[in-house]
Order: sequence, then structure tokens, then C-alpha cells
Amino acid sequence: MTATLLATHRVEKPWGRHTLWPGFADPAPGGEPVGEIWFQTPGNDSPDLLIKYLFTSEKLSVQVHPDDAQARAAGYPRGKDECWVVLAAEPDATIGLGTIRPVPSDELRTASLDGSVEHLLDWKPVKAGDFIYSPARTVHAIGAGVTVIEIQQNVDLTYRLYDYGRPRELHLEEAVAAADAKPFEPAPAPANQSNERKILVEGPKFVVERLPGGHHRIELPEGTPGWFVPVTGRGVADGVPWQAGECLLLDGMCEIEAEMGSDLLFAYPGSQRL
Repeated sequence: MTATLLATHRVEKPWGRHTLWPGFADPAPGGEPVGEIWFQTPGNDSPDLLIKYLFTSEKLSVQVHPDDAQARAAGYPRGKDECWVVLAAEPDATIGLGTIRPVPSDELRTASLDGSVEHLLDWKPVKAGDFIYSPARTVHAIGAGVTVIEIQQNVDLTYRLYDYGRPRELHLEEAVAAADAKPFEPAPAPANQSNERKILVEGPKFVVERLPGGHHRIELPEGTPGWFVPVTGRGVADGVPWQAGECLLLDGMCEIEAEMGSDLLFAYPGSQRL
């Protein structure tokens, strides 16, 4: 049994913020805004999943991630399904998910070049507590004024279609080839829910559960790691103290104690719940 508190890696982004989230130190005055905080697993391994916090003050690029087959053809280990737990959102905050209608490849390319692709996105209002699963090949953009926890397949592979004139590289041909530009269809809610462990998403690439405070006994199959992400609260996992804003890597069987009222996430690779 092992519970390892993961180190953090701060990523500066032009759309990031100088005021982050409780538990994270704000950037120095005059410093570059921080857009992401990654939780890094020890060693040189490339585990299946990556956990991040995202802090936005501007819209992210209109972008798409390839699926496993497309990513491997480009020399990467996997594609990128991802999901977001919204922690905070300004009153008018939105996330662009899918397009308002099916968009052919040639039109998607033209709209990306002239910027009108922004208006082809289906911008959906978001609020604290929302959960969104975005499969690979979905054209999307996270809007301004949101703080989210992102759980994703572990690959740093984003194809940008449009970036609002920022001086960053676009990947027009790769993005158009990877995109399935159509209206977004939310995944159906998993069945057979438990009061103790609510399933937010069940496959195909990973499972995410939401746990309340109290005692939890988690048993992972040999060779399958799990990521424990406390949204609120504090407690102990196999003798390792933790608090909100941290992330622990779990292995084998683990006993977790969390103060009552805690809000906890638990993620692991695979297509079925444990």
C-alpha cells in the first residue's frame, strides 16, 4: 500500500491569472500569469493520467485533441480525452463545446483562418459544481473566468485552430484532420450509483468517482495507479496528511480518512469502475 503526495509544476499562460485558488501561491507582482498547475508523478514514467488545475482570465484557444490512433500515428503514446470539474465561474462564464452544427473540414479550415470559428462553437454557460467530459476530437475552448480541475489522458498534445491573434503557433492542418466538428453530445450518466461513491464518468479511457468525507477503503488492482484529488477538506491517506489543493498517487490498498463535509475525487485508468 502506498500513498504519495505529488509535487506541483506551475505553467505560465497568456490567458492565466495572478490570483489563483486557495492553497496555491499567487504569482509575484509583475510576473507572468499562471494558467495551469500540474501534479507530477515521481520518476521518468509516463502514467496514463494527468491531473491539473486551470485558472483562466481570457478564453483559451479554439482547439482539439487527437484520439489514440491519431496521436500514435503522430508519434505520441496516447490521445487525449479529458474532463473538468468546475470549482468557480464568473456569472457570464462559458465553455465552448462542439459546434452549433456539423462543420465540414474545408469550412472549419476557412473559419479558423478568418476567426469566425469562434462563432461556430457552442458556448455553454458553466457554474461551480458542473462536470463536463470532453472526448478526443471535440472542438472546444474554455472561456474566461473559470477555475477547474482537469483530469485527462497524460499527453501534452493540443492542436490549435484559432488563438484570437495571440503570437502562438497554430496547428491548422493537424487540427482539421483530428477534429470531429459537430454538436456536442454529453455522455450519459453512469448507472447503478452509490451514495458513498458517485461515478462521474466511466470509461472509455478513465473512471472518475466523487467521494464524500469519512472513511474510504480503496483497493487498486496490481499495476493500476489511482489519483486522489481532494477538492475540499483535509485528512490522512495511509499515514500521509493531505488537504484541498493537493493530489496523491495511490497504489494497492489504501485507507483514507477525510473530515466530514469533504469533497473528494478519485480517478484511475480503464473503462470500468473498481
